[in-house]
Amino acid sequence: METLPIKNWLFGLAGLLLMASCSSEDKETMEGTATVNVSLVDAPADYDEVWIEVLGVELLPGDEEEDGDGWVYIPYDEEDTHINLLSLVNGNEAYIGSEEISAGSISKLRLVLGDDNYLVINGEETPLTTPSAQQSGLKLQLDQELMAGIQYDLVIDFDAAKSIVKAGNSGQYILKPVLRVVAEQSASIEGKVLPVEAHPVIYGIINEDTVSTFADESGSFALRGLAEGDYTIIFDPTEEYEADTLYSVPTLDGEITVLDPVELETTADVEIEIETGN
Repeated sequence: METLPIKNWLFGLAGLLLMASCSSEDKETMEGTATVNVSLVDAPADYDEVWIEVLGVELLPGDEEEDGDGWVYIPYDEEDTHINLLSLVNGNEAYIGSEEISAGSISKLRLVLGDDNYLVINGEETPLTTPSAQQSGLKLQLDQELMAGIQYDLVIDFDAAKSIVKAGNSGQYILKPVLRVVAEQSASIEGKVLPVEAHPVIYGIINEDTVSTFADESGSFALRGLAEGDYTIIFDPTEEYEADTLYSVPTLDGEITVLDPVELETTADVEIEIETGN
């Protein structure tokens, strides 16, 4: 019987051990549970307040059917389930809840709202009508892989400005939520814009996707849940100040891009520069 050289035999044994190790590691990542935290953030809107009644969130594991009973429910377990969307800017968020979920993947997320939604205009409350088709929840495609022992933060971005539709001249408003969901390992851009009296809205634009936020009382701002790539950042202040734009601001997944402070000029200063030819 022909025998293998000892060197070849050792290489073969090493290969078998390596494959067994990789198989064991793959099995460990797919068994057990992962922790999923869900939070809500918002983009600015031209209202005093926008209040929504949040009942909870449902997550659909990747191996479950959408019309089945495999949805995992995470209730918004607060005494008052109403959230003012316009308070959720510049890094502020509403923590909805957390759940241990079997490793694998999540294919969809569903935000479940109640019927008691309203906005405040000039100090007066105006009901928001919710279409019956949305009462079962607002579904979003997610396709997020879950590995055992890992914690995942999911952020639902609720665009209040695009989500409220005025119904003709009737004075009624309809809530048609425009949402997106991102994993927290996505990119962020942070910085400061001055003077604080400029009260700018900050827009981050990449391709056809736009996110926005306000600067806080110190001028600080944060654009979160961004896709990796180069962004155009627009600072849109009140009429007394000039807008400013930064181009090709880079972002990387899992990293925060910190900008140098941005100083906005007043319209009066710009007019003086034009008159003097500077």
